[in-house]
Amino acid sequence: MRIPLTKYGWPQVVVYPIVVVIAMLVVVLAGSRLAPAWAVLTAEAILAAVLIWALMFFRDPHRETPPDDTVLVAPADGKVTDVETVDDSDFIDGPTIRIGVFLSIFNTHINRAPCNARIEKITYRKGRYVNAMNPLSSKVNESNTVAMVRTGAPEDRLVVKQISGAIARRIVCAAQQGQELDRGEKFGMIKFGSRTELYVPANEHIECMVAIGDNVKAGVTPLLRYTK
Repeated sequence: MRIPLTKYGWPQVVVYPIVVVIAMLVVVLAGSRLAPAWAVLTAEAILAAVLIWALMFFRDPHRETPPDDTVLVAPADGKVTDVETVDDSDFIDGPTIRIGVFLSIFNTHINRAPCNARIEKITYRKGRYVNAMNPLSSKVNESNTVAMVRTGAPEDRLVVKQISGAIARRIVCAAQQGQELDRGEKFGMIKFGSRTELYVPANEHIECMVAIGDNVKAGVTPLLRYTK
């Protein structure tokens, strides 16, 4: 049976629950002698909630990716915070569509490929930990830029950018240069609240399918569609 926890969560997916369980045992054993019953029960309830959240954060739900080669699916779960056209970006020359997705601590944090693509370059950059809801975080925060090229027509250049947040402190990218990914395939995660951005060349043959405030699911929700 498949355990729905991501391999990208190791070692925290084991360490955090163990620490919480130990804390719960300490509260029961020591608290029963030092504190009233209501205080012990309250502390246990809080720790139980933390334990459930720790396991939920590293969840790895099964996703059915739409079999439509004309769409680019979301590279992350979360809320769309910005949709704009910029002059250019790393790896892409000319006008570029940038879609930013904010991941709260309650979202699934696994990153997925937006389409069938070959990874051309991976660039990690140290930085700050500004709140990931702020578009400024894209420029100043710790980040990992995954540049890729579609393996189907049109063979556009794309970028998926993993960006840490105010709480996030660990970007995981298991992909390697030269590797080919299928649409919706997992390639990493960002541990705790964070941001993921998708960059795509802007032209008359591509249509944006989301707006600011929309909630999206990685590997499932179409963000853009090629109309020709």
